[in-house]
Amino acid sequence: MAKLVSIIIPTRNEERFILNTLESIMAQDYPSELIEVIIADGESDDSTGKLIEKFITNHPNVTLINNPERVVPFALNYAIEKSKGEIIIRLDAHSKYPRNYVSRLVFELDRLKADNVGGVWITTPANSGFVATGIALATSHPLGIGNASYRLENQEIKKVDTVPFGCFPKSVFDRIGLFDTDLIRNQDDEFNGRIIKNGGEIYLIPDVQIEYYARETLSTMQKMFYQYGLFKPLVNKKLGESATIRQFVPPTFVLFLVLGIFMPFSPSLLNYFWLAGLSLYLILTIVVSFQIAAKESRYALLFFLPIVFPFIHISYGWGYLKGWFLVNILNKMPGGKHFSTSR
Repeated sequence: MAKLVSIIIPTRNEERFILNTLESIMAQDYPSELIEVIIADGESDDSTGKLIEKFITNHPNVTLINNPERVVPFALNYAIEKSKGEIIIRLDAHSKYPRNYVSRLVFELDRLKADNVGGVWITTPANSGFVATGIALATSHPLGIGNASYRLENQEIKKVDTVPFGCFPKSVFDRIGLFDTDLIRNQDDEFNGRIIKNGGEIYLIPDVQIEYYARETLSTMQKMFYQYGLFKPLVNKKLGESATIRQFVPPTFVLFLVLGIFMPFSPSLLNYFWLAGLSLYLILTIVVSFQIAAKESRYALLFFLPIVFPFIHISYGWGYLKGWFLVNILNKMPGGKHFSTSR
């Protein structure tokens, strides 16, 4: 027998994307009477709330609730507490979902006896412009985001450490708790880490493809990656785990760049080493940019992508170094509060 599914969506200022997201949910092939949608809006100051309220008039299975804290983990927790379904699917308003999203994930969740299953991102430009296209291409390439499985091409269902927009049995929240409200970013990573730490399993379902709209400006992209880096050390400390090699690469790169300040006072050999390392990075960035531009037949991207990649690496790396210092040296969280592992 099919189970009741609660779809929870945190929103704030998503007027450009929210209706596409909701329409893709209403078009699901899962029985509509077994889907409830709970949107927790963080007091949007654009037309997001009005658009949702209008949409609700024709879709009684959609509910809008308020999130006065305005950040994602609170929105998720409010929605979970209000939900009635046996299965929780956490979605994002910045995305569009395939027609079989719910049915496919619910099936695999039961078949695999998993605690979370999710699909892969197909990163899409937020608009047709040159900048948005470059950002989308850079943030879906291994040079930009490393080996994150859900952002790259995959062929087989496999066990992973995290997935985006997961599908969970509601019982997992009773067993290990809700999302950590200390984490403005990376709350999904921490929750998935908690699942694994408690003996659970997470699976990537590669044929389930999410159309994810990338950030459309360098400033919004920079802010996003900076926050990802800033909160990652807090995730690691809460889970009692060390960083992965993937996490260490951007902060190591930033430290390498900082060394350049001292090069005039260093032995010649160190100067050559630093210049050689920087040259290799720039060459790699240009080569990859050329490959992407050639594949897309948009050679103008060759002049933009070599800027985007360093923006990603430096933003994440600087955020990570600052977060590591706050958490491990000052014993504070990125938000300024005193660090505690209690929930």
